[in-house]
Amino acid sequence: MKEVTLISGKGGTGKTSLAGAFAALAGKSVLADCDVDAANLSLVLQPELEEEHLFKASRKAFIHEEYCNGCGLCRELCRFGAVSEDLQVDNLSCEGCGVCYYACPEEAISYDEVVSGRWYKSSTPYGPLIHARLGVAEENSGRLVTLLRQKAREIAESTGDFIINDGPPGIGCPVIASLGGASAALIVTEPTLSGIHDLERVLSVCSHFQVSPFVCINRSDLDEENTARIKDYCQKHTIPLAGEIPFDRAFVEAVVNRLPVVEYGDNSVTRSVSGVWDFIMNKVFE
Repeated sequence: MKEVTLISGKGGTGKTSLAGAFAALAGKSVLADCDVDAANLSLVLQPELEEEHLFKASRKAFIHEEYCNGCGLCRELCRFGAVSEDLQVDNLSCEGCGVCYYACPEEAISYDEVVSGRWYKSSTPYGPLIHARLGVAEENSGRLVTLLRQKAREIAESTGDFIINDGPPGIGCPVIASLGGASAALIVTEPTLSGIHDLERVLSVCSHFQVSPFVCINRSDLDEENTARIKDYCQKHTIPLAGEIPFDRAFVEAVVNRLPVVEYGDNSVTRSVSGVWDFIMNKVFE
């Protein structure tokens, strides 16, 4: 079972558009939208919902008035200001640390699991899609990413298909959860100073977890000097360059029409995107 994860050092580099294009070029694969804080892969894949499940990964405090003696110890101990003057817990402020639960002398506080979000299994023209959405102000997105990858692997093991993960940006917990155990990582960058800096950071994460990285330069024609710098950096550090993709409004127009860019009429980027996918196929899936 092979698995490639698309990541980047920052948001907005084009990971989701590329993941949707790869899904169309692959024809049949298992897809996982691991960017659970901003899940957008479904915008271009036109999924049909098949399953919906609750995701519980956090706890919240609740004060039971009938047992509370009004001592206010919970309010004094709460470092997040989640307990009001009238001893009510604000769920958006509560971090679920449990201090009030353990400190309450009357045992008037419960500390229960709450729904942090939902995860879904959907069908698309290109294969099953596993995706999710976190609730407002909810955390534990790394744990949710791990769950999505586990479900995607279960499907891939039964069908024999490979997995394409649309990963989150940055270098934090969700990225680590998206990378661990993957066959390869495609790092999508852009020719800006911040893009180069973030590329170096995310490459260090790949190195730490021993995941083979490939680099794709999106919007490569917007700054030829920085594009050259990225190519020189990759050559110096023996990092394979999967390809370059020029700027084209077809990407935006394809999203508006809910289509992968490679299926949105005749556009100039299809050959470039297909070239990147062929590189991945040759290096990872064959």
